Amino acid sequence: MKKLLLTALLSTLSAASATTLVFGGNGEPVSLESGNITDGISILVQRQIYDTLVDFKAGSTDLAPGLATSWKPNANNTSWTFTLRKNVRFHDGTAMNADAIVFNLSRWWDKAHPYGFRDQGRTFEIMGELLGGYKGDATAVIKNIVKVNDTTVRIDLNKPSSVLPNVLAAGYFGIASPAAIKKEGAKYGTPASKPVGTGPFIFQSWRTGDRVTLLPNKLYWGSKAKVDQLIIRSIKDASQRLNELKAGTIDFANDLTPDSLKSVQADKNLLAVKRPSFNVGFVSMNNRNQYLKNQQVRQAISMAINKKAIVDAFWNGLGVSNASFVPPVLEWANSSKVPADYKFDPAAAKKMLAEAGYPNGFSIDLWYMPVSRPYFPTPKPIAEAIAADLSAIGVKVNLKTEDWAKYLEDRNKEPGFDMYMIGWTGDYGDPDNFYGAYYGSNASDDINWNPANVETLLQQGRAAATQDAKAKIYGQLHELTYNAAYRVPVVHSQPLAAARTYVKGWVPSPLGSEPFNTITVTGKK
Repeated sequence: MKKLLLTALLSTLSAASATTLVFGGNGEPVSLESGNITDGISILVQRQIYDTLVDFKAGSTDLAPGLATSWKPNANNTSWTFTLRKNVRFHDGTAMNADAIVFNLSRWWDKAHPYGFRDQGRTFEIMGELLGGYKGDATAVIKNIVKVNDTTVRIDLNKPSSVLPNVLAAGYFGIASPAAIKKEGAKYGTPASKPVGTGPFIFQSWRTGDRVTLLPNKLYWGSKAKVDQLIIRSIKDASQRLNELKAGTIDFANDLTPDSLKSVQADKNLLAVKRPSFNVGFVSMNNRNQYLKNQQVRQAISMAINKKAIVDAFWNGLGVSNASFVPPVLEWANSSKVPADYKFDPAAAKKMLAEAGYPNGFSIDLWYMPVSRPYFPTPKPIAEAIAADLSAIGVKVNLKTEDWAKYLEDRNKEPGFDMYMIGWTGDYGDPDNFYGAYYGSNASDDINWNPANVETLLQQGRAAATQDAKAKIYGQLHELTYNAAYRVPVVHSQPLAAARTYVKGWVPSPLGSEPFNTITVTGKK
């Protein structure tokens, strides 16, 4: 009886001391299959489950060891060799080794890979966007992926790249257990499956539309989680995230609206957290549209949007507007020949529309995302402001939206959206990550514009080894894309996050997501 009482007492004490960390996300993941995502919330969840081959230093875009402890190129950056960390195991107990790395990279890159599940709708589009294409494509960066030995992998390239390790550090490219993928098949990464990585947290469950629940990886090779459970809630509405923060039902959250700053600062139980600005929110225009294929029309639209007024109205001092596709920290890549910002001149825009053959304007669709994003925290009101500006020059705007996962998919399906709002939070600290993600082969299907000179400059930028050399190349890209006006930058924002005051050890990354294994919640009631 004494033993039973003691066991019950210990169990009660253990339960009382158990700590749960609850994060308020801005939606739910599209997928938990690494390599097959492009959205921020999927990356954030995957950061907890998976490790990448190369990592970033906390709060920085500087590289750090991940599953590879070191990496080095050959003399001309056409081959990179990665030395792997030893004695690391996936959550299912299988070994992380060169075979596992080759398996993951190959299924993203090789369209014929038996476990790529292309016939089930997989595209691994981010591989094409960031690395120029897939196996056999003329534009592809990767030529071959080679197992040298159990702890060494070599990646041979079709063309020089100084940024390959940076690309592979991006949160899309978490390394998953080959055994788990083979076992789960095409359902891997869905709510009906169990994603398996080597990361600091182990997947427990995914309740669709509500939450993903994770447990600490007690055998993690790095810094072990400081809590007993991690819950990532799906809370699409930013005001609801703030209300739940105030109520204490969540511990911390991203992507609060800029106008929430004063409310957060006024609450003694909350701490405002401003992420470093490393993004761009923009409007894209589709060359398939009968009006938007005309450069004068696109330029007229860019002149009609009062970007400064929109940023002043909706970002509460946490955003800047300019004519750059890259964030301010990368302004060295901008051309001095491009104006600081697009000229706001509705009269000139209306005259330009008339010269293009549309004196009475026309009607067009503008799509806005249904979820708050770091670059567009309140998408619908921002879209309404853009529509109001365009109506002043005779362009009637029909506002549309749809489910986030479908939105991301449909923008790239013919005929695509006429105009739509989208954005990008950088994955690594190089202009290639911004231009390469939305221009060039495999990255411009949504606008149907990919001239040869843009593709050439992108490849030259990836090959350039110094900042001075890169600046000259990306300066030319800046001029080309500014004049073409297919993508019009609206804002570079400083995303607002917040946490309860007992949340310690959170180091927000400029890249928009980070693992939560360093966080403690001592004092949480």
